[in-house]
Order: sequence, then structure tokens, then C-alpha cells
Amino acid sequence: MAAETLTAERILEATEEVLRRYGPAKATVVDVARVLGVSHGSVYRHFRTKAALREAVTSRWLRRTEAALEQITDASPEPGPEKLRDWLLALFDAKRHKAGEDPELFATFSVLIGESSGVVDAHLTELTSQLTRIVEEGVRAGEFTAADPASTAGAVFAATARFHDPAYAPEWRKPTIDSEFTAVSDLLLRGLRA
Repeated sequence: MAAETLTAERILEATEEVLRRYGPAKATVVDVARVLGVSHGSVYRHFRTKAALREAVTSRWLRRTEAALEQITDASPEPGPEKLRDWLLALFDAKRHKAGEDPELFATFSVLIGESSGVVDAHLTELTSQLTRIVEEGVRAGEFTAADPASTAGAVFAATARFHDPAYAPEWRKPTIDSEFTAVSDLLLRGLRA
């Protein structure tokens, strides 16, 4: 049987496994190569540096959330208020799920996010762009009032940081967090209503 072709995607999957196992401080490109059964030079042919590999795996991890939210942003036929609430809840659930279901990998990515400011900036830009589209759609439908949808979207994102910023992850286990999320989202929706 022929060996499976080494692709960037396979390398990223193996890197995630290595990061989960060893953490960001101890994981090496050699470890990734060992998992794949190739030389570390083979990994470097796809990712020129360890930093590039770490940025790529971080970007891949963040894109999963972006893709799920994109479905709500562009495919959901719901009115603006419901779409906005669903989007905020999906973001919160995605972050909370990542923190709770795989705490080692979440902690690892929290470290990597600190190293990958360009990747994080692109992620935040994408998320606020999605929010902007939801607000614009709500304004066009007469459901929201917002003189500047982009600025409004940025304010909504900032106001809900407690429910998506990894710095707040320890709070996401509190028994009152769901009611706190509901209170904040209700307040924001009341403020946006036309």
C-alpha cells in the first residue's frame, strides 16, 4: 500500500495532536514529523518555520468557529434580532465547548493566540464583519436602528466579550452564566430595536 501523501492539512492535524499531548512549550516540529512518520524537513517544506506552523494551526482552529457563524450570518432566514441572538449564542457555545471539552488544547491555543496577533486580528475582523452584515440586514428590514452598522457591530462585540474572550473562560463554568448571557443579549437587542 502506498504511503499517504503529506499535505498541509495532515501536518496541521498532527500538529494539533502534538500540541494536545505536549503543550506549546514542549511541542516541536520533530514531534510532528514523528507522528507523521516523516523527516522534520518534510514538514518544513510545507511550513517554512515553526512559527508559521503554529500560526497555521491557530488559524485553522479559529476558522472552524468562523465557518459555523457564517452559516448563521448568511444562510439563516431569521429576522435580525433572532439572527443576532443566535450568532452571539453560537459564538459563546463554540468558545465554551472548546474550553470545556478539550481544556488542554484550549489552553494551548490561548498561548498560541498570544503569539499570533496577525491571525487573531484577522479572526476578530471576520467576526465583526459578520456582525456588521447582521446589523446592516436588520437596519434594512427596519428591525434595528444603527447610524453606523460597523461601529454598532464593534460595540456589540465588545459588550459581549465576557462570553467569547478566552480570558474569561474560567467564568464560563459558573452556574449563572447562561442567565447572565441572556440578560446581556436582551439588553443589546432592546437597544438596537427600531
